[in-house]
Amino acid sequence: MKTPAAPEDIAGSDDGAGRPAGSGRARGGRAPTIGDVAAAAGVSPMTVSRVINGEANVRPATRDAVTAAVAALRYAPNPAARSLAGAGALRIGLLYANPSAGFLSELLLGSLEQAALRHAQLVVERCDAEDQGLDAARRAVAGGVAGVLLPPPLCEDGAVLRFLDGARVPAVALATTQAPAGTAAVGIDDRLAALEMTRHLLGLGHRRIGFVTGAPDLSASARRYDGYRAGLAEAGVVHDEALVAPGLYSYRSGLDAAERLLALDRPPTAVFASNDDMAAAAVAAAHRRGLDVPGDLTVVGFDDTALATAIWPELTTVRQPIADMARAAIDRLVAVIRRSDRGEAPPPAQLLAHTLVRRQSDAAPRQRPRG
Repeated sequence: MKTPAAPEDIAGSDDGAGRPAGSGRARGGRAPTIGDVAAAAGVSPMTVSRVINGEANVRPATRDAVTAAVAALRYAPNPAARSLAGAGALRIGLLYANPSAGFLSELLLGSLEQAALRHAQLVVERCDAEDQGLDAARRAVAGGVAGVLLPPPLCEDGAVLRFLDGARVPAVALATTQAPAGTAAVGIDDRLAALEMTRHLLGLGHRRIGFVTGAPDLSASARRYDGYRAGLAEAGVVHDEALVAPGLYSYRSGLDAAERLLALDRPPTAVFASNDDMAAAAVAAAHRRGLDVPGDLTVVGFDDTALATAIWPELTTVRQPIADMARAAIDRLVAVIRRSDRGEAPPPAQLLAHTLVRRQSDAAPRQRPRG
C-alpha cells in the first residue's frame, strides 16, 4: 500500500515547495521541501513532520538531526499544510523579569526562532518589579496563551506557579532544575559548572578566591555557591566567609560586591562572579583601583552572554547555552501542552551541557606585591 504523503507535501504553497516562494532556496534555486529536510537528516518525511509538530514519540538524537537540518536549509513549514494536519498556531507566553540584558538577548533569540519553527506565537510579558509576576501571568492567561515559559527569577516564583497550575495552563521553567512537581524544566548542572570553574582557578594557583553570589531566592545561586565551596574543600582550601560578597545578578550589585572584596586587608587574587554582568562590574572595579586584569586580579563569570566578549579583557566564563535552553524549553512546552490534552504527566527536568570557556581575564596569581 502506498504510504500517505506528509501534510506539508500535499498542501502546496506559493511555489509548490512547502513554503512561500522567495523565503529560502535548496538545490537548483528552489525552496526547500520537507523531503529535502528528511534527506538531509536521514529520516522519513513523516518523522520530520512529527518533530516539527512537537510530538513526543521521536528519539532525542533523531530530533536533534531534524532540527539541525531545518536550520541548515532554513526550512519553514507551510501554514496551510499545518492547518490540514490539525496543528493550529499556539500562543505561548514568556514572562520576563531578569535584570541581565545579555540573558534576555539570548533568551529571546532562542525562543523566537523555535517558536517560529513550531508555528507558535510568542507573547512577551515584562515584569518591572518583583511582585508583578503574578499580574503578568494573569494577563497572559487572560490573553489566551496555551502555555507559559518562565525564565529566572519567575521559574521558581511560587505564586506564579500556583496560579498557572490552578488555571490549568502548563509551564516550563527555564534555567532551573528545581521546578515543582507537575512543571517541566530545562537547565544545566549549576553546581558542577561552578565546581569546574573553581577547580580551574585553583589549578592556576589561586588560593584566595572571592565569590559573588547570585540572587538569594533562586536555587541556581545556591547551587553555584555550593560548587564553589566544594571546589575549595576538594583542594583543602579553608573557606573564608570574608571572601564571599552578595550579588543580585545585576551590574550594580556586582560593582558593590567587587568593591567590598577589593577593600579587604587581604583581597582575593581571583574573583568568581555568578554571572557575566557582575564579572564585568568586577573588572571595572579593578580598573578603577589601577589593577591590571588578569595581571593583578583574575576575574571569571558565568553564562557567556554577549557581554563576556564586549569588554576588555574578554571574560573567562561558564557557557550556559541560554539560546539552546530556550529552544528546548519551547519544544518541551509544545509537548507538554499536547500531553496535557491527553492527560499525561510532564517530562522530567532536562539537563543541557555547559562549557568552561577560557579567554583573557584569568592568569596565575602575581608572585610580587601589587602596585
